[in-house]
Parts: sequence; structure tokens; C-alpha cells
Amino acid sequence: MTLTAHPTQPSLRHSPIALAVAVVFSLATPFVRAEDSTSSPDEIGSPVKSLGIITITGGQPTSLPTHIPATMEHITREQIETTINATDSEDVIKYFPSLLVRKRYIGDYNHAVLSSRASGTGNSARSAVYADGVLLSNYLGNGAQYAPRWGLVTPEEIERADVMYGPFSAAYPGNSVGAVIDYVTRMPTRFEAHGKVTFVSQPFDLYNTHETYNAKQVSASIGDKKGDWSWFINVNRTDSHGQPLTFPWTTGKAGGAGTTVVTGAVLVNDKSNTPTYILGTGTEYQSVQDHAKIKLAYDFSPTVRATYTLGLWDNTSENRPKTYLRDALGNPVYSGDIRINGANYRIDQGGLGFTLSNEKLSHIMHGLSVKTNTQSTWDWEVAASLYDYNKDQLRTATVALPAAFNGGAGTITDQNGTGWNNIALKATWRPQGPKGEHIIDFGFQRENYKLRILKSNITGNWMTDGAGTLNTDVGGKTYQNSLYGQDTWTFAPGWKTVLGARLEQWNASGGFTRTAASSVAYDNRSESHLSPKAALAYQLTEASTLKFSTGRAVRMPTVNELYGATSGLLTVVNDPTLKPEKSWTSELTLETDIGSGLLRATLFYETVKDSLYSERISPTVTRIVNVGKIRTPGMELAYQGNDILLRGLDLSGSLTYSDSRIIENAGYVTVPGDTIGKYQPRVPVWRAVALASYRFSEQLTGSLGWRYKGRQYTTLNNSDPNGYAYQGDSHFKVVDLRMRYQIVKQWSAAFGIDNLTNYKYWAFHPYPQRAYSAELKFDY
Repeated sequence: MTLTAHPTQPSLRHSPIALAVAVVFSLATPFVRAEDSTSSPDEIGSPVKSLGIITITGGQPTSLPTHIPATMEHITREQIETTINATDSEDVIKYFPSLLVRKRYIGDYNHAVLSSRASGTGNSARSAVYADGVLLSNYLGNGAQYAPRWGLVTPEEIERADVMYGPFSAAYPGNSVGAVIDYVTRMPTRFEAHGKVTFVSQPFDLYNTHETYNAKQVSASIGDKKGDWSWFINVNRTDSHGQPLTFPWTTGKAGGAGTTVVTGAVLVNDKSNTPTYILGTGTEYQSVQDHAKIKLAYDFSPTVRATYTLGLWDNTSENRPKTYLRDALGNPVYSGDIRINGANYRIDQGGLGFTLSNEKLSHIMHGLSVKTNTQSTWDWEVAASLYDYNKDQLRTATVALPAAFNGGAGTITDQNGTGWNNIALKATWRPQGPKGEHIIDFGFQRENYKLRILKSNITGNWMTDGAGTLNTDVGGKTYQNSLYGQDTWTFAPGWKTVLGARLEQWNASGGFTRTAASSVAYDNRSESHLSPKAALAYQLTEASTLKFSTGRAVRMPTVNELYGATSGLLTVVNDPTLKPEKSWTSELTLETDIGSGLLRATLFYETVKDSLYSERISPTVTRIVNVGKIRTPGMELAYQGNDILLRGLDLSGSLTYSDSRIIENAGYVTVPGDTIGKYQPRVPVWRAVALASYRFSEQLTGSLGWRYKGRQYTTLNNSDPNGYAYQGDSHFKVVDLRMRYQIVKQWSAAFGIDNLTNYKYWAFHPYPQRAYSAELKFDY
């Protein structure tokens, strides 16, 4: 990797400012901003700096619009291998500024939600995740159960990961308001083969659980290029046993004859500081996931390439609860009326009690694109993708334990037929060629989403029997057609502006909700919205750039938010009249090369009207609501440098401040006005990341990372003061360690520890405690 070199640098290389920045951040891996260049990303030779923006050479080019002066961050395959304990694709971005993925365990497939500067982990639809331009974000719904499909990409196939902050490019939909992430995966230029074996062990100690949970992962890939054809195949198996994620509990007293006296319950304060008895554990996933990716590419000419991608992801998971309760004879107790310390309680079936479930998922992803890369007058791309829930079944026991371990009544939730497909036609026109004043981007996009969730009763054996009578059936469709255009204009020496707009026409249709007793069909809806974009960049000095960007984004309601669903044990109350959320986001950025590294300071400001939120109104029921207006002013500082203070030491990191509050809202949680002035849920005031990596020798490298997130709330009225409890959301300070040794040219080994200090923290569920990892890797 090569950074831009300046013939004449300001005298800041050894200044107190540079040293102070390095000491304050103590930090990290060298994320490189590749935001603009007047030369091709593939061009070999000396990099070029235009308007103070850095470009890099080598490796796969980014797919993000680098000529737009918005904030971007990047990490390469080499940096991932040497600095990050990456078992899942979301791990590679965990040291990016202002980003957080709520990953609970290795292979977390249904709750690993991305948050950004002004968006919490409850708003998964406010960010966009792609792999080689294929959408991985799941816009069928919004929230933890609609996390991006991270499992369709493995860390071993990632060539680079790119992030663009904010809705400043007209080429992306309103869901890009928080951030756009694109994984660029490997495409070989010669024969290559890779293999990796990883083992992770996590001793876990919480309440009356004292266990060790392990994960095993095997990955292999092979690829080649012959003439105009190139191909790449990657396969991966992850066998993971996660820690308990839910905890059956009780606060309500219940009388009744035959109450069983039990021991083993743990008395704690819940998130509202109400005394609560923890009765045992639940949602302890034993998950086996298989991934296969096939990529084929054909070069029609040196500048025209067609690429096809086929991704297969299969997941088999079991959830088995464990009770802490024992009767007088030492037998486990899972249900019924119980007596704890002289008081009577009842173990509920459902959301507060012990439940079992089995899940079988088989999803398929297709991607096809034909594109040019001439960097001359015209470039164009035609791209299409499809994501299909080929098989998606959740079986849940409804009969009380311990009988449910052997069968009995239950439900089966089937989402077969659910999925999405997209098509995009894009073009770039440079009227005066690659050295001209204008770069004009325009195109058309269509996005289609279909949701069908059929939940049926099972009266025989919930583990094996087929669907019986109807429980609930919900579904619907949305589609969106978009036209966009933007002109990047270098209108004077040292000045650049971007003016653009995106016109979106959205339609929702076919919505329905059925139960055994009723059937409701919802009216079709159609709306159109225009989202303007603008940016201005000025070259202050040879080493510094000042940039301002602003843009509107309209995030339309998802099918699940409109028509609702019952998924597992959580009932979602739908609202087919929900308004779209409308955001205005602006940022002012100063970037400067201080000789010892790159320093960036960004002020951002966002207002969101009619923000879409999932508000929990009981332990098992949530409702989707529009929140009047949320305002988020904030600041972000980021630094990265190579060979800081001594040769071989790379430092980088970031610090983010966000004061995100509800300032208007006609709705309320308990009493009118109880949300006004409260913090937006799951958006911390302070967060920071840091990573220091050191090359001890040609063979040995090491890294030390630090992640911090401040206190945050999970409710709109901030009524959960205790973050260190089940369903609470605490702050955390986590230290990570990685050592990598290149044994010989083809073989390397690594050892890592995530959460080195064994910090116990929460995001509704408990995060992982100290985890040890060991890996052996082969590269040819």
C-alpha cells in the first residue's frame, strides 16, 4: 500500500501536534481514505493527489464514487490479516470510525445489526451493505432480526472493505443515510489457493452459568485466470456454540396449591432497577453454517468485463434452554408454580419462560454485471442481483418443558418465497475526457422486496411434523424505481463541487394479515420523493482540504413494518399507514496531512422527521411507530499514520461525539411528553476505537486494539437506567490482541484474544466475554 508523497511537506512531521495526536488516540490500523483521484484506481505508478485527497495503488479498486468529496474509510486484505481477529465479515469493520456491529457470537446470523453516527442498532434499514455491488442489507424489515446477510461473505475472500459515511451520493437509496459499506472480494490474476483453520474458545461466567463455549471454522478457496476467463471459489464451514443470550425471568407473584419449592434462582435488578429473579438461560445457539461462493469473470476487451456471482448459505441451528431451578430432590424445574424464598411465582410459557427452537435456513444469492473501466469519455454498467429465501423454517415448541425435549405441540414459521431482487443501469460521462472539468453520473435502479411469513400450528411433534392449522400468515410487496444524476465539477483550480438529485417512486402492494379468525387486506400505497445532494471541496494548502457535503434521504417503510409479523416469540404490531422517515444530513470536514499521518476532523448534523422505530410495549410485543423529529449534532476525529515514532509502528483511531435527542413527538410511551428531550435509543454520546500494530520482524506482527462505547438507552423515554442487566444496554471498554507469525512463505499462524480484560457488557443480550482464538493459514 502506498500513500501520496509530497515533494514539500509542512514542518509538522515531528511537531508537538503530531505527537499529541498519536498519544491521545494511542491507536491503530492504517485505514486509508481513497476519496478522489484524477487517475484510474487500477493505474500502476505513482499515486496522484487532487484536492488534498489520498489515493492508493495496488489491489482491487473500490466501487464507491471516489470523486465525491464525502468521508470514506478503507481497509485492505493485508491489514485484516495482520491486525484483526476476523471470524465473520462484519469483524473487519469494527475499528472504523463511528461504526458498531452488534455481534453477539461467532456466526450471529439474525441480530448482528450495524449502527453509525446518528443511527442505532435498532435501525438496520438506515445503512447499506454490499458485496461486489450485490446488496447484503435486508430491507424486508428494520431491526435486529433483519441484519445484513454477513454470512454470504467470508473474511478470507475480502480484498478490501470500503465505507462511505452519509447520504451524499445520489447513486444510493435513502437507506444509505448512515453509511454505505462495500466488500470487494478476490478475483485472481494467476493461480492461487488458500486454506484456513480457526478455533475459538470463550469461558463464560454469568449468573449461574459457568461454561466454556467453542467455535470451529474451516475455510478454503481456489482461483485462476486463463486468457479472458477468471474464476474464484470459496467454501467455509462454521460450527459455533454461542453463550446464552436470553434469560427467563419473573417478577410477578402467583399463588396456587402444589407450588414447588425451588433453589437456584438469581436475584438481580433489571434494566429499570426492579428486583427480578433470573430462572435460567435461553437462546443458546448451536449453529452450523456452510458457505459457498463461485465467481466467474470474462473480459470481452481490456476495458469491458462481465462477472457472475453465485452465493450459497446454509444454516442449521438449535436453541436449548437450561434451568437454574432445582426442587427438593435436585430435579430440574422448567414450568409451573414455584416458591422462591417463601414467595410464590409462576414460570410463564412464551417470551418470559423456557422455550426450544430449531432453525433450518438455505439462502441463495445471484449477481450479474457487465461494466466498462476506461476512465475516458464514457463508462457504463448493467448490474442485477437476486437474494432468495430458498428455505427458511423456524420450529418452536409450545408445550411446557421438560416434555418439549421429546416432542409435543409447537409451531413452524416458514418464509419460503421471501427475498429481493435489484437491477441497476449506470453511466459516467466525462465530456472533456479524463482530464476534464466535469464527471457526470446518472442511472436508473429498481428494487423489489417480497415478504411472506406463514406460521402454522403443530399438534404432534414440533421437531419433525409438518405444518398443521393456520396460526398467522402475513406478507406483502414493495418496489422502488429511482432515477439519479450528479455532476462533479472542478470549476476552478483548487475547487470542486457536486450537485445531484435522486427521484424515487415507491409502491407497496398485496399486504395482508391472516389468522384463524380473521383476514385483512391492506390498500396499496404509492409515493414519490426527491432527494437533492450537494458538496463543495476546497484545497486550503498542499496538505489540507476543506469539504462540505449535504443531502436529503428518504427511507421508506419496509414490508415488515407495514404489515407486521409474528417471528418466534416476539409479536410485531404493524401499521400500514406508517410515514417514510425523511433526513437531512450535513458534514463539514477538514483533512490534513501532518507528515506523521493523516488527521481528519468532521462536524456533522442530522435531522430526521418521522423516524421509524420499533418500541417494545411489553416483554413479548413491539409496535412500529413514527417519532416526530430527532436532531443529532456531533463531531468525529480520526487519525491514521504509518511508522509513527519508530519504524514499524502504525497507529490510527477515532473519537465520536453525538448528542442525538428527540425534540418533537406527538406519541409517548407512558404519559404525553415523556420522550421529548430524551436520547435517541442505542446512539451513545461518546464512542472511540483505537488500534496499534507493530512489525517486530519480517515474520512477526502484533496488534493491540481498543473499543469504547458510552452509555445508551433502549427505550424512547429512556426509562432503563441500568445498562448492566438483561435487556439493558451498557457502555463498554474492550481490549483486543492479535499476534501473527509467517512460518514460511506459504504458511502462517495467528493467536488472538478478544475482550482481553474480560469486560462484561450488554446490548439487550450479553456480549461475548474473553475469547481465545488460534488459526493456521495456507496461501499459495
